[in-house]
Amino acid sequence: MTADIVNLRRARKAKARADKDAQAAENRIRFGQPKAERSRADAIARLDASRLEGHRLDRPGEDEDGA
Repeated sequence: MTADIVNLRRARKAKARADKDAQAAENRIRFGQPKAERSRADAIARLDASRLEGHRLDRPGEDEDGA
């Protein structure tokens, strides 16, 4: 029963490469959209947030008596 020998330098470089690839994929998603799509997504997010806030039962800043 012998253990597999792992070259730590290669493992470290492989992990760094995988991290770099993951970051590149995230950046392609984030920055690879045209301006029209980004603004549409922002508008949808704002609309969803306002709808959620409109359905809130207890609004921050209001007193218990409703005044």
